[in-house]
Order: sequence, then C-alpha cells, then structure tokens
Amino acid sequence: MEQKTFADLEYEHKKRKTRREKFLERMDALIPWKRLEKRIRRHYPKGGGKGRPPYSLSVMLRIHCVQLFYNLSDPAMEDMLYEIESVRRFVGLKLSRPIPDETTILHFRHLLEAHKLGQKLLSEINKHLDEQGLILKEGTIIDASIIAAPTSTKNKEGERDPEMHQTKKGNEWHFGMKMHIGVDAESGLVHSMSTTSANVHDITEADKLLHGDETECWGDAGYQGIGKREEHEDREIKWHVAMRPGKRKVLDPDGPAAIEEKAKASVRAKVEHPFRYVKRVFHYAKVRYRGLHKNTERIALLLGFTNLMIGDTYEVA
Repeated sequence: MEQKTFADLEYEHKKRKTRREKFLERMDALIPWKRLEKRIRRHYPKGGGKGRPPYSLSVMLRIHCVQLFYNLSDPAMEDMLYEIESVRRFVGLKLSRPIPDETTILHFRHLLEAHKLGQKLLSEINKHLDEQGLILKEGTIIDASIIAAPTSTKNKEGERDPEMHQTKKGNEWHFGMKMHIGVDAESGLVHSMSTTSANVHDITEADKLLHGDETECWGDAGYQGIGKREEHEDREIKWHVAMRPGKRKVLDPDGPAAIEEKAKASVRAKVEHPFRYVKRVFHYAKVRYRGLHKNTERIALLLGFTNLMIGDTYEVA
C-alpha cells in the first residue's frame, strides 16, 4: 500500500467540495468507462518494446475526457495535472509518479482521431443509454448550429481554414462549420450527427440524421419541403416543419394554425439543449483545430457526454 503524503491527508480532510470536484464525481459515475476502453483497446499501444512503457489506457482516456470537459490545449491539460489534486484523483495519478506531458496527451488525441474513435465512442455511449431504455426511436428532431472559426489569416498558411466557410444568418455573417444533429423527440438525446462547413444548407444533411425507425420528424423553417426530396420519398414519416417567420406573423394568435405552430415549437425546443451543453457547459462555441475531421471527432464525444448528462435527468416512464 502506497504511503499517503501530507498533501493527500490535507486534501481528504478539507471541509468543502468545489464545483469542479462535484462535476468530476458526476461524470465519473455517468461515463461507462469499461465500455469505452474496450472500444479503444485494440488500437492502443501494448508496450513491451524499447523506451518508456505507455501509460494505462484508463489514465489516458480520463485525461482526454478532462481536456474536453474544460476545452483545454495540450499544454494547459499538462499544467492542470500538476496543479489540481481533484483532477489527478479523477484520472488516477499522483505527483509522486510520472505525469504525462503535453506530447503524450497530443499523441493519444491523434490516436483517437486517426481511427475516428470519437464517433465510435458516441455510438457506444448511445448503446449504453439505449439498454437503459432512454432512446425510444419513435420521433426525431433535426437541427443545426454554427460553430465559429477564426477569420484571421495571420497563420503559417496565410489563409483562412479552407474547410470552413461563411454563411448569413439573419442579418449577420458567420464563418465556421455546422454541427447537424438528430435528437430523440421524447428524451432529447442525440442519436445521430454530422458536420459540414457553415455554408451547407441544413436540409441537405437531414438524411444522415434519421435512423430509419421514426414515424414523425420535427424541424424548423429551414427544412421546408423536406418531404418532397428524393432521399425521403420512401419514408413513411409525418413531417412537422415550422412555418416561415413571415407567414407565422400574420396568423391569428388564437387560431388553430398558430396553436399548431406553438405545439411544434414546444417539441423542437428539446434540440436546443444539446447545443447549449456543447457550447456553454463544455465551452466549444469556437473550433479549436483547423479542418472538419479533428473538430468532428471532438464534437462527437462532447455529444456523448451531453447525452449522459441529459439522460441522468430523464425519468423513464
């Protein structure tokens, strides 16, 4: 048994838990660690060769998750491991042992990206939630949200990210990418996702957001005409698409059409919750990397965390 340091004893006897500690305890309980590790293990180095043996998969996965929780760079994640005891306890490290440096943290992230494991881990989390009866598959809400990207050309390439583009929303121009999601209409959990540059119309990605078992689908006015598109001809779905704002304004507020629009909006409201978690709880309102692939892998796992947190508050009937 490893002897405790004075710092360990002081930490264990402090009188108050911080918000960070409470959050990490919650995520530790919610994330199906063994399931995720199993999905990664076949790609993870086994060791046994020359050089320093790799850190355990469990430690590196937990470090990666903390990095995503707080939207940290690789150097900032290394600093956090040295500075914050609650984070070291969450990932399973002690200062008396070697701490992974920023290069090790970078290599683990690159491993996940190379094998597209972010999206596969989202799938594993959804299977975990499905087994608990939280994803019901009867109705889907579809929507998209813009993730901003830097517009500066003051970089090594001397140009904006070629995979990011600008689009006009309302009276404002936005430069970046789009996160498209399909959400279970009952639980509010994300069951499918895709990413594009910001100038791609929402309706073109809708086919990727439907799992095929829905009988109803809700969308905002940007999805007008979706039922007439070729890719949806054989779907037996009742489409609930919002009216254009101009038409909605002239409706009798007490008439049946206005009441129906309010009913559609009350269902569609659930799709905003995952966007809020990704952008506000996990601080990912602006891309961290150039290109779609790296950001897609990161967003996929953030949506997995989002599902776990939403599922934790959802009561199965």
